[in-house]
Amino acid sequence: MRHVKLADNCGLKVSVVSLGTWHLPRLPERDEAGAYKIDYEEFKRIMKRAYDEGLTFIDTANRYHGGITPVPLTHVGNAERLLGKAIKELGLDREELVIATKVAGRMSPGPNGAGLSRKHVMWQIRESLKRLQMEYVDIYYAHTFDPETPKLETLTTFNDLVRQGLVRYLGMSNIPAHHLVEYVMLAREWRLEPIVVLQYRYNLLDRSIERDIIPIAKRFGMGIAAYSPLAQGLLAGKYVDFKSRKWVIPPLSRGTYQDFSRFFTDENLKLMLELNEFARERGLTMAQLATAWVINMGEGVWGVPIIPIVGVSRLQHLEEALEAADVKLTHDDLKALDEIVKSSRTT
Repeated sequence: MRHVKLADNCGLKVSVVSLGTWHLPRLPERDEAGAYKIDYEEFKRIMKRAYDEGLTFIDTANRYHGGITPVPLTHVGNAERLLGKAIKELGLDREELVIATKVAGRMSPGPNGAGLSRKHVMWQIRESLKRLQMEYVDIYYAHTFDPETPKLETLTTFNDLVRQGLVRYLGMSNIPAHHLVEYVMLAREWRLEPIVVLQYRYNLLDRSIERDIIPIAKRFGMGIAAYSPLAQGLLAGKYVDFKSRKWVIPPLSRGTYQDFSRFFTDENLKLMLELNEFARERGLTMAQLATAWVINMGEGVWGVPIIPIVGVSRLQHLEEALEAADVKLTHDDLKALDEIVKSSRTT
């Protein structure tokens, strides 16, 4: 797999596709909270194949479980634990991996059980490292904005984590644009470790970050890790029976534990049918098309590294993502996709 520099303001190189752990391979059985049990052996097969193929950028978070949403406090940390266990059991070289995790989400019921305060962040980095069985993480994200903690407190705490060797690089996720700029400028003013990567939702159906987040990334030399590049599987075509031209919810899919009804519109069905035909004409699956679109928008349109974070519940999904990394979409392809999406929104 190709590797690129994550950002202009750092030297870290990452694979052009990242493997996410928000949605892990699942078994049919559920526990008492309704969470799917994780197919750990399939997850290990996916990790091994990804590593062998050079997909070494792995994304997780302290809140992730892998088979339930919203995640109850009894289930937080599961994805980190399984990721760390798999890396150890497979004997993967830690220094070849780029591991990202996050902090800010609620991890305990107490008043300091969430947020970006020094107390919470210093607690959670050590808890994440225990679960991951690692001495450091490569990227540590502020997962959400915390309006109750002064920005400088968060930034100096993150800076300390780098100085202590617990974290290599810093990132921000889902922070409103004007607050994000304040974090960036404060880090510069106080000569603290810079924010090098942003994690936001970005896909063919949700391009809202083009208004402000991508321009901010370009202005300050930051890269972007794009979550939900397949719009939670919608853009993979998994919720459409193309023969009968109807919406479906496959067993074990996210649609079995998330409310997807808002997506199942006549307009979106028409769009899925057109995107499927567009992909088929180019010898691609819908998932490959959607993944390649994110990469090509970064490299060919915005001039900013945009790394799609793909969720993989079967080895086949990983193979599609690996192939998508080398798909080149022309200017005409990107323009045609724009028109397809726009026309579906105006009919």
